[in-house]
Amino acid sequence: MTLILTVVLVALVFEYINGFHDTANSIATVVSTKVLSPRQAIVLAAVTNLFGALVGTAVAKTIASGLVDPKIVDSQVLMCALIGAIIWNLLTWWFGIPSSSSHALIGGLCGATLAAAHGNWSAIIWAQRATDHWYHSKGILWKVIVPMVSSPILGFAIGFAVMVLLYLAFLRTKPSFINKFFGSAQIISAGAMGVMHGTNDAQKTMGIIALALVAGTTSGAFDALPAWLSFLHLPAPLPGKDLEIATWIKVTCALTMAAGTAAGGWRIIKTLGHKMVKLHPINGFAAETSSAVVIWMATHFGIPVSTTHVISSSIMGVGAAKKFNAIKWSVVERMLWAWVFTLPVSGGLAFLIFEVIRLVQ
Repeated sequence: MTLILTVVLVALVFEYINGFHDTANSIATVVSTKVLSPRQAIVLAAVTNLFGALVGTAVAKTIASGLVDPKIVDSQVLMCALIGAIIWNLLTWWFGIPSSSSHALIGGLCGATLAAAHGNWSAIIWAQRATDHWYHSKGILWKVIVPMVSSPILGFAIGFAVMVLLYLAFLRTKPSFINKFFGSAQIISAGAMGVMHGTNDAQKTMGIIALALVAGTTSGAFDALPAWLSFLHLPAPLPGKDLEIATWIKVTCALTMAAGTAAGGWRIIKTLGHKMVKLHPINGFAAETSSAVVIWMATHFGIPVSTTHVISSSIMGVGAAKKFNAIKWSVVERMLWAWVFTLPVSGGLAFLIFEVIRLVQ
């Protein structure tokens, strides 16, 4: 039981780190355009992340039952998955490289599960095509790999298109009016981005905690719990049904992410908001609006996308519409390498940690 509760605690640590690591996703543009101060932007992000985290559980259900064989997942697997993801998050945060906390967690979960299954790749759900709609399908292919490629492309394309439309719409408008108008409008778009970030990112940790509690309930580890801790019991879902996420899990994860968000993440804010392309309020509005739309679509279908990938690619699209060589492609190259390495490195770390623990035991 102690190990299971430790997993829950480490999951909340990951959620907190996710909050300050990914704060830049929703506020980098509004800070770089000087519409809000860093302190004001962080408060906005914390509040909107909190609200978003309490809305829906489709992504949490995907993490809990749609990527790996739940029969193999136990507390040790989850612990190793979380530690692998946390190490990668802290490394990329230290170097100011925007990377995906989502893919770090998914990579860690797959790596630890693979180790627990003694290298049996069938423990990972690769692709289970649903008969009704593609978005009901399960597996790494449909829920991770395809969105990992398509969501940045969508972010870039929509960001580019929105920026071009705005340029055409305000072609004969005075720059002073444009800056004033979009300075106000950007607060709304940044808030929308914060809500969408909460709906997608916070739910991933909800799924991990739910998996840990199901493992504890199924194994009988919680049988001796006193009555006042009965809320920790979480039975496995019936065949063909999704795992229901308890309200207390949603609230706890939402508050933890909001607290992490309030701690800020200035290193990554500088990369997204200053180093990649110079932004004005109209550019920030276009990037945030485009990102919010893409993340909303993904969350609606229960797809755990990377908010980092989406906002970064939207900023690239907006920058390309402004002037193709306005983007500092050397910074983009560093980001792309981080994106490529996130899944295998976090998965490899989790795999190695599990094997080391197995040897020690």
